[in-house]
Amino acid sequence: MHVDRTTTRPHGRRLLGGALALAVGSGLVLVGGAGTAQAADVNVARNAGFENGLANWSCSAGSGAAVSSPVRTGAGALRATPAGLDNAKCVQNVTVKPNSTYTLSAWVQGGYAYLGANNTGTGTGTVSTWTPDSPSWKQLTTTFTTGASTTSVEIYTHGWYGTSPYSVDDVSVFGPDGGGGQDPDPTVPSTPAGLAAGTVTTGSVALSWGAVSGATGYKVYRDGGNPQTVTGTSATVTGLTADTAYQFQVSATNAAGESAKSAAVTARTAKATDPGPGPAVPKHAVTGYWQNFDNGAAKQKLRDVQAAYDIIAVSFADSTATPGQIAFTLDPAVGYASVADFKADVAAKKAAGKSVILSVGGEKGNVTINSDATATAFADSAYALMQEYGFNGIDIDLEHGVNATYLTKALRQLSAKAGSSMVLTMAPQTIDMQNTGSEYFKTALAVKDILTVVNTQYYNSGSMLGCDGKVYSQGSVDFLTALACIQLQGGLAPSQVGLGVPASTRGAGSGYVDPQVVKNALDCLTRGTGCGTFKPAQTWPSLRGAMTWSTNWDATAGNAWSNVVGPHVHNLP
Repeated sequence: MHVDRTTTRPHGRRLLGGALALAVGSGLVLVGGAGTAQAADVNVARNAGFENGLANWSCSAGSGAAVSSPVRTGAGALRATPAGLDNAKCVQNVTVKPNSTYTLSAWVQGGYAYLGANNTGTGTGTVSTWTPDSPSWKQLTTTFTTGASTTSVEIYTHGWYGTSPYSVDDVSVFGPDGGGGQDPDPTVPSTPAGLAAGTVTTGSVALSWGAVSGATGYKVYRDGGNPQTVTGTSATVTGLTADTAYQFQVSATNAAGESAKSAAVTARTAKATDPGPGPAVPKHAVTGYWQNFDNGAAKQKLRDVQAAYDIIAVSFADSTATPGQIAFTLDPAVGYASVADFKADVAAKKAAGKSVILSVGGEKGNVTINSDATATAFADSAYALMQEYGFNGIDIDLEHGVNATYLTKALRQLSAKAGSSMVLTMAPQTIDMQNTGSEYFKTALAVKDILTVVNTQYYNSGSMLGCDGKVYSQGSVDFLTALACIQLQGGLAPSQVGLGVPASTRGAGSGYVDPQVVKNALDCLTRGTGCGTFKPAQTWPSLRGAMTWSTNWDATAGNAWSNVVGPHVHNLP
């Protein structure tokens, strides 16, 4: 991660949460009989899907809210945000039957999430389970047995101190009816209203509509057929023909059945146009992050960025109150007299053959893209910023986890708008690129045809595994080469791989390497010379190059990094 935009979760808290889970897990062995569901078993939780806001639930310090996105089913879910010494605990007291076994479950997403029950009347009186960060919905499940006189049990969810918000949906406390009543059986939902068409491309149409109470899903119809099932209140219909009119309708569904179809809306896909030339990025390129804030490094205007940098990543875009949407605000600390002056600097750098892109991420730019609606919001806002400021493309530097499915959709929608001239870069942390199963790696492979370069941040990471299965310590030529090898063997083209390092000892908390070590690593990967103990079985002469955080820290150190690494990158084979 870039040192100026680190996450707030200390590693110690991860260990504490794990220790707590282990302790609780041991308790489950003592108190959690599996039980056998009887015919009369029901879900005794009330407002289990948060369709009625926070009715029946109570959240500490006002930390919880009922939201319409993200939801797993229906129109509502719980979103709770830990803050300070509050872990965002939300509780409900459920009526239970004594001497009975219940299965407690819920679907969670987002930051650390815990699910448990108190005052069970057996064992320690408490059971719990948990999960770390989860970019997609995940089910937590545990069981508890009530005591001989227990008629009420407190169920709860909470997050962890200083971590990201978490979401909860579809809570279930399944077991004998304790006499406290339950949510009524569903009825067929009403017909959705407000169906509207949004962004269109040559092959897709984005749709949105109003939520329907009691619905657990929706069906989107194209020209009366081809139903597409979704859980949220938006969808992007793909696989369409350019410059063609289509008619769309939507219905609402749940266990009781399907509503009538909504009124139809018509949308025409965009005309096919020539996307223009590919990205004007050199065969071997140097990427530098330019700081749109003052953190003690040398303040630069964009015009002052060193000539060695081929791709300049403006850091950072800002998230907004609309999920998925990004914005950009020029920081007065940089010293520009006006936004127009900044735009003129962007244009001048582009005229000099440089690519100026907008970086999305860092600590303050945590953008959540986990649905069709948020993917579209990202693509629309990113393209609007490219048009407004003249940015050549986008850099993905999301450090709070990504959802490969929807981030891919967002980037493809953006590419469809911007054409093949768009520059797309990524700056994952080392842990994000350890294997092809990670969400970041999956995203990179899924957009390989439009991807310019992945500049992994080989710093602030500690020791990591190399492609040979051995552990390497950061700050060495072996760390750079053995970890880059994972991407080169994992499916990315050599031209899509770059080495990300700090520009100076002040540019990162750890992992700084002398520019000569960067040169050696580049030579090892492209020429087979300058290697340490790790020697790859082949060379990759078309390796893209190197990246640094940041042009400002480079300037602070007298341009020591760009003066050495820049010419070397440009003289690679």
